[in-house]
Amino acid sequence: MKSPTFSKSKIAIIGAGAVGSTAAYVATLKNLAAEIILIDVNEQKEAGEVMDIADGLCFVETGCIKGADFKDARDADIIVITAGLAQKPGETRLDLVKKNSAILKSIFKQIGKLKSSAIIIMVANPVDILTYFAQELSGLPKNQVFGSGTGLDTARLRTDLGDYLKVNPKSIHGYVMGEHGDSEFVAWSTVEVGGIPIAKTKMINKKTLKDIEIKVKKEAYEIINRKGATFYGIGLVIAEIIEAVLMNQHKIMPISSRLTNYNGVNDVCLGAPTVIGRSGVEKVWPVELSSSEKNKFKKSAETLKNYLKQAME
Repeated sequence: MKSPTFSKSKIAIIGAGAVGSTAAYVATLKNLAAEIILIDVNEQKEAGEVMDIADGLCFVETGCIKGADFKDARDADIIVITAGLAQKPGETRLDLVKKNSAILKSIFKQIGKLKSSAIIIMVANPVDILTYFAQELSGLPKNQVFGSGTGLDTARLRTDLGDYLKVNPKSIHGYVMGEHGDSEFVAWSTVEVGGIPIAKTKMINKKTLKDIEIKVKKEAYEIINRKGATFYGIGLVIAEIIEAVLMNQHKIMPISSRLTNYNGVNDVCLGAPTVIGRSGVEKVWPVELSSSEKNKFKKSAETLKNYLKQAME
């Protein structure tokens, strides 16, 4: 029997591209809400994705999926924002920040006043910077606005470690932290296999750990080079976050939220282990990083702060 939480929930996904449509599909398969709406400025694409997913409603418990206008997101319980431009050859990351922050501003303007209990999940890149802007633009408490952070990177870490150790990824715990991008890092001090710290397993050497970290950081580029975009993995991550919120699971996930005096970092959104439930961010988990990890975390924060400063000038 499904939870009554699901029976009356509404999810709005803004952006019907590969990521948004995949997230809508996974949410439908997992029966996460009574109603899922997909919103995109490209109405033909939006309609096509909705029609395709709706063809399978007879096999699931989700009530309906439909295309909608931005204003229809006003009463949504969860708003997932995937809409944004991809970085083009010759374009700087700052160019991308400015373009996507303008799109984000337009989205909030078109939606209007949000439901006071709404949760906003930012997915569009650069996710950490856009999460910061979304917190400023939404009018909601900051704990109700957060990003997908390093959730996908952490999933890649668990998969790659599992492949090497021949262990199910579900038995591996730990986090990739910092920016969802080039300055992210594996916080090896948090990584455990079957409850045993990775350093004590004696099944993997430092060079292999370094190779795995590099693989995790480069995986998005490798996938994009082969098929043009990543969307299946992040679609599953988004669904996991939505479920944690709607079911009030108090689950610890490495999402991106506004940090305050956390491992030497302040007033920036970064990926860090965080307890999330129906109210959004409940608590950033007090992980004690090693000195070298703290330095990497601070460096990642400074990188993002520089982009924020330039984007707001």
